[in-house]
Amino acid sequence: MSDRGADERELSTGEAPARDEGAIRAPRPATSARVRHAPRYETRSGIPLQPFYGPEDVRSEAAPPPGQFPFTRGIFPDMYRGKVWTMRQYAGFGTPEETNERFRFLLEAGQTGLSLALDLPTQLGLDSDDPMAAGEVGKVGVAIDSLADMETVFAQIPLDRVSTSMTINATAAILLAMYEAVARQQGVAPERISGTVQNDLLKEFGARGAWVFPIEPSMRLALDVIEDTVQRLPRFNPISIASHYRDAGANPAEEMAYTLAAGMAYVRGLLDRGLDPDAFGKRLSFFFYTYVNFFEEVAKYRAGRRIWARFMKEVGAGENAQRLRAACVCGGQSLTRAEPLNNVARITLEAFAVTCAGLQSVFTAAYDEAFAIPTELSARTSLRVQQILEKETEVAKVADPLGGSYFVEALTDQMEGAIRAVLDRIDAQGGMEKALETGWLQMQIGRRAYEWQRGVDSGEIPVVGVNVHRSEAEEQAIEQQALSTEAQERQRSSLARVRGARDPAQVRQALRRVEETARSRENLMPSIREAVLAYATVGEITQSIKQVFGEYQPPSRF
Repeated sequence: MSDRGADERELSTGEAPARDEGAIRAPRPATSARVRHAPRYETRSGIPLQPFYGPEDVRSEAAPPPGQFPFTRGIFPDMYRGKVWTMRQYAGFGTPEETNERFRFLLEAGQTGLSLALDLPTQLGLDSDDPMAAGEVGKVGVAIDSLADMETVFAQIPLDRVSTSMTINATAAILLAMYEAVARQQGVAPERISGTVQNDLLKEFGARGAWVFPIEPSMRLALDVIEDTVQRLPRFNPISIASHYRDAGANPAEEMAYTLAAGMAYVRGLLDRGLDPDAFGKRLSFFFYTYVNFFEEVAKYRAGRRIWARFMKEVGAGENAQRLRAACVCGGQSLTRAEPLNNVARITLEAFAVTCAGLQSVFTAAYDEAFAIPTELSARTSLRVQQILEKETEVAKVADPLGGSYFVEALTDQMEGAIRAVLDRIDAQGGMEKALETGWLQMQIGRRAYEWQRGVDSGEIPVVGVNVHRSEAEEQAIEQQALSTEAQERQRSSLARVRGARDPAQVRQALRRVEETARSRENLMPSIREAVLAYATVGEITQSIKQVFGEYQPPSRF
């Protein structure tokens, strides 16, 4: 091994055997580790960590019991005794038929909710036969071109008994209208369907990049969906205010602050429309990322609930609308391609942190997601992690099991301060929308992502299997999900059949109505539902809106 300098400490896990030419040579130690920097005693958000904690380190008074304002210890008195968190696995790939098959497999394995992944063309409002969709159809999610595809995805799945989360934003209004139409075809009334549509356009500009329309009309469309859903689909969450900022590079305090700031922007927009915060507040949901920094993640959620409850109280919402209802994904960028089975340990720790923190819905990524769409084995294994937590540990039997820990309580206080400091910086920029329009927020995330990667590359930030305890043996071989190379062609053929079977005059009239509504101040949802029922495609409806809204051009402030 090379000499890497005086500040480097060798942490070899075993001694190399003495050489004996007559003996079978033992393999080199499978793992070794080199740490080039002294350990950093601070959290991911940069909060210093003491050797130990006592009562003098806790600034806040003892938190009220779970279910009481400001909900630090959980949003319900009985938490998981009343209802265990919903277990979802993000799924969707290839054709609608393949996704339907995977959904039914997961439900048979004990999954309690569905999470629909859409391919990039669908997210960007492009039909599968659009030249710009070439090579992307069915790759990172299922392709949905028209109501016919949605009918296939949910065939033989009872939508009155299964809740569905859809990761869709710029075209969320269209996909939600399709979902409601399928439920009606099954005989399920709108007031009985449940689930969540992501519909958080702000985070697309700040972190994810799947935007279509500029920021201001995107906000209008998101608010149209919320307003319409609150009035018509009382069990459905019309937005999942998402923290993709974390996967883009933000630290935990920044992640919570950016996400809450986006939530506050939506609330202010709805209040400006004259809506009652009690009516829409209880239907707002959040979506976060959770990594392996266990205690800080628990503290992050406890602190976030406090801040959100106080904000909603200030705008006049009652207790039910003050509760921060949250789902999360365990995995994301925390998963590694190196030694992929190590990701099972990461996912388990992350899911344990989330359940200790009391979130309402959990999605555990699969250990092979750094490579491809999960296989049936890896998807089932991730689901089993959640089931083991529920059935074989005590985490679902006691609310806020880490409450009262000097360390967790002190860290919750410090996380609240760190989150509020970031919120103040956003306010100084003129608010969340202004921070995105100028590119300020994107620049903060970009810098943080650079700092993180530089720390990993230098070895200052240890990642097992990547820069410490890295195996020198041959890389572990894992089975990978193979996507059908014929999926794109089959999807194009299906789309052509739908176009050939519909009433052209009805489609033209419906699309004209969408465009006219976009030019007005009316809510767009009724006209979108009309177009969906005419089997207008996602691309056609999006294009009608784009005629009025235009397309987003990102700032170049980097």
